[in-house]
Amino acid sequence: MSKKISVIVPVYNSIGCLERCVRSLCAQTYANLEILLIDDGSTDGTGELCERLAADERILVRHKENGGASSARNLGLSLASGEYIGFVDSDDYVDTYVYEELACALEAGKYPVAQISRDEVDEEGRRLPDVCIPPEKERFCDSETFIKELLLHRGDSSFCTKLFTREVFEGHRFPEGELNEDFWLLLKILQEIPGIGILPRQGYHVVCRQESTTRKRTKDSFSRVFLDIVENADKVQQLVDRKYPGLHEHAVRFNLYQRLEYMLHVPLSQMRGDNAFYKKVKRYLRRHVGDTVKNPYLTGKNKGYLLLLTAAPRTVRSVHAWKMKRREKSRSR
Repeated sequence: MSKKISVIVPVYNSIGCLERCVRSLCAQTYANLEILLIDDGSTDGTGELCERLAADERILVRHKENGGASSARNLGLSLASGEYIGFVDSDDYVDTYVYEELACALEAGKYPVAQISRDEVDEEGRRLPDVCIPPEKERFCDSETFIKELLLHRGDSSFCTKLFTREVFEGHRFPEGELNEDFWLLLKILQEIPGIGILPRQGYHVVCRQESTTRKRTKDSFSRVFLDIVENADKVQQLVDRKYPGLHEHAVRFNLYQRLEYMLHVPLSQMRGDNAFYKKVKRYLRRHVGDTVKNPYLTGKNKGYLLLLTAAPRTVRSVHAWKMKRREKSRSR
């Protein structure tokens, strides 16, 4: 336990959940820990809560203008003094053994990165279906295999479930002003390391919070994450074809799947001829009908939706919206 671990927690308007997160970090069995709370311009009293929590001498608080989670993480990286670097989202919490086991894995396995497995819970603490299936025992996953699992949506791209040696971030920072920022940065890092040690226990708990009434979605709401995942997919395809040609079909599958996600979420009001991004996605799908049909890593359901949305996107989405409204009406009776 001689090496210090710096845990970076970006914080924004987290008044209802931050204390649980910080208490779980303060209770870690690994003693040589510093906790960096980066208040990203909170407006709900979270900044004051950070200061109260800093009664624990291991906690360092910094306040900054709102710039997003990536800018908060980057500030944390500039302040961190530990040889190992970890991240936790302020909504989430960790079991007491997590950083001790991750640090032991880094030491014993000589890994540059170790990953604890995760589960997802709702706000009442009820388990949700696993997104990532944990291994039965600790294993080393080489970088190419890890990338393959990410392309099949079976891997864990989160930085929060991982502990890194400080050297991993030399020359790397989180891209600011983007969503889905974990994914592309992790792929850049994976090219420079042999792989990741994965631990079986699900010690990191992702808390899925319901949207508040002040952020309630409307029919025209559309997160830019669905644009960013498409742009990241294009960069991934270039990377794979250059460095991992054996994963070409996996990357094609990933590209098509990310565009399917976009087409299923873009509001009908934005599915029009003057939306350049929407038009670009449509053109891509039409050029890759053959890939949609032949790709062995797409499910039959994926292929069906892709082909329908390629042929008549507005009609398919309109019918889908009508069916959803009827289903909601029948449930409310």
